[in-house]
Amino acid sequence: MKPPANSAPSLTILQKPAGEDDAHARPLEWGLIRRLFGYTRPLAAKRNWLIFLTLSRAVQLPMLAWAVGVIIAGPIARADHRALLWAVAGYALLAVVTEGMFHFRQRFAQELGETVVNRLRNEVFACVQRQPMGFFHRTKLGRIIGRMTSDIEALRAGIQDVFFVSIVQAGQMAAAAVMMAWTDWVMFLVVLAMAPILWAINRHFRVRLSHYSRATQESFSRITANLAESVNGIRVTQGFVREDVNAGLFRSLIADHARYNISLARTSAVLVPILELNTQFFISALLMLGGWRTFGGHMDVGDLITFFFLANLFFHPIQVLANQYNHALISMAGAERVFRLIDLKPEWTDADDAVALPDPRADGEARGLHVEFRDVGFSYVKDTPVLRGVSFEAKPGQTVALVGHTGSGKSSILNLVTKFYLPDSGAVRLDGHDVLAITGHSLHRQMGMVTQQNFLFTGTVLENIRMARPEATEDDVRAAARALDCLDLLEALPDGLHTEVGERGGGLSLGQRQLVCFTRAMLADPRLVILDEATSSIDALTEARLQTALARLLKGRTSLVVAHRLSTIRHADLVLVLDRGEIVERGTHDELIALGGHYAELHAQFAQASNGD
Repeated sequence: MKPPANSAPSLTILQKPAGEDDAHARPLEWGLIRRLFGYTRPLAAKRNWLIFLTLSRAVQLPMLAWAVGVIIAGPIARADHRALLWAVAGYALLAVVTEGMFHFRQRFAQELGETVVNRLRNEVFACVQRQPMGFFHRTKLGRIIGRMTSDIEALRAGIQDVFFVSIVQAGQMAAAAVMMAWTDWVMFLVVLAMAPILWAINRHFRVRLSHYSRATQESFSRITANLAESVNGIRVTQGFVREDVNAGLFRSLIADHARYNISLARTSAVLVPILELNTQFFISALLMLGGWRTFGGHMDVGDLITFFFLANLFFHPIQVLANQYNHALISMAGAERVFRLIDLKPEWTDADDAVALPDPRADGEARGLHVEFRDVGFSYVKDTPVLRGVSFEAKPGQTVALVGHTGSGKSSILNLVTKFYLPDSGAVRLDGHDVLAITGHSLHRQMGMVTQQNFLFTGTVLENIRMARPEATEDDVRAAARALDCLDLLEALPDGLHTEVGERGGGLSLGQRQLVCFTRAMLADPRLVILDEATSSIDALTEARLQTALARLLKGRTSLVVAHRLSTIRHADLVLVLDRGEIVERGTHDELIALGGHYAELHAQFAQASNGD
């Protein structure tokens, strides 16, 4: 969305980074790792202990192997029973200390990983909450869920397992290398000769592993997005008998994901055996060299045994590190996605000098909000305008009805007056304040909405109504429902106001959900009421009961109403007829009927539909 032309001095426009979901990114980056571990600061002491325990274990494992070799070459070779008992006791003590420290290493790693995951999920949720409506129209739900679930779980594995296990394995190799060099430096030179070969092999496979890891993560995000969309649209799917078609699309996504996983597994399946084969070749070389050195008296059998124990500890981590490297690439791919979302700046924010919209009711003044549109232009997509030069005025306490065919711009006007979107040109003024100069939060506090979608959150009827005013008591909720003349209908539910509504309100009928939304708006005591097809899900009998209640709700309040039912339009103070984003007619119901233009035609269609009902 481009910035409004008349708002440059005071409005901060923040652009969305390109390629939010681009799968091509750096495989490993120290900056990402450093940022990720910045989330461990609340547990800095535990993190430092964890690093100490990790480094200790890296040394302890080679020490245990070295101790076994010493015991074999010493007490056992000399048949010294007393020394053997003491040596085994010392070995057992070292083993107990090693495993005891390992317990705390695992425990601290789990706690550290959970802390990071909790903070990341909170930040992702906060980032999503502050995005404007345009973000949710462009971004698939499954992608957001994927960031919150699979990507963050990959980061958990990266912290708890990959990072610290890799330190242990690399430290184990280093400690074993030092001890091997101390035992026999000639033999150790053979081990060192393997390093360039291993480095070259890892370098060759690194790019392919990185590519397949990122592709696997991205394909899984597409699966999640498709699954969320399929579940949300199950009514349409079954209604149009598209189960087989949708299943085919899902199978193709699964097949893509499987293909990337198989490619990743095949690449790993080539890398790991090559590494193991090289290890076996070098062990063979060590056996040959060690045998000749033993025959020549340059080292004894005990030292040779110790060296091979240490060599095993040196070569074994190579395979582990190769697997950990694969997991590290997946974690990096997840980190890139998560941090890209966390760093995503809203397309626009309230201006730095924006002020709260004053509420004159505190001084006993008029309750309604004064709304003005001055030559407003707006588009969701650049160069595709949906509103052109829209100008009208809704005085405090007036009801303005918006009428027109689908796509004429009715909902876009509501989106602008509620500051869910910003105008491209012209000005929207509320009580004389440009909407760009007031905070969205203060406007929404003085606003009540009832839409056709009537969204309810999981919880009880009472909890959903109190979302408009969390501090309200149950008596306040009952008073609001009584004012709308629908308290008896809500109390007739299985558990009254404490009835569980289910996910997305699925436990209630469409009409019951609408009543909950009306009561929620009444409880908010708004100055501006937005009704977007608000009575579309209510039967004629219930609507008749609500007419008097609606009059009470709208009395003294400014209201913008999108409706097709004549009962709502007829009593409006001003009717705006829209066509292709422009106001083509305006006036009262009677004036527009007498005019015999667009509204008269629409009125005839509404009347015919109502008679048909």
